[in-house]
Amino acid sequence: MSAAAPCRCGCARADGAAAHAIVAALAADDLDRALALGLLDAAACSACTPDCTAMLIDARVARSKALAARARYRARNARLAQRAQERAAQRAGARAPEAATRDGAMTPAAEPSRPTLPSAAAAALARAKAKAAERNKS
Repeated sequence: MSAAAPCRCGCARADGAAAHAIVAALAADDLDRALALGLLDAAACSACTPDCTAMLIDARVARSKALAARARYRARNARLAQRAQERAAQRAGARAPEAATRDGAMTPAAEPSRPTLPSAAAAALARAKAKAAERNKS
């Protein structure tokens, strides 16, 4: 589209030629060409009709949202892949039940230590066990 070619709304301002070319591409449903012409960066022509300007702005907003959604999708997939790798590494570590000593003999690996209970919880558990033992004696 030449700089002197009018927009689909009839505007022929030369300073809006980039916006006119983008609107023409959008009208032809050629999003790739509109992007190549600068859909995401070009300023709307101030002399075009509100409908023409709205078409340009709406297409820009829609494409920006689509690009943001694609970025979120890719980031999510990267997070999921990272978590899957971490889980696989944990499972691989759990499958190694034996450990080598200095002399080369294989010994069973120590079980991972359980986290200790807070003192109040441990005391409550001890009381509950004692109460249950009293009931079972009778």
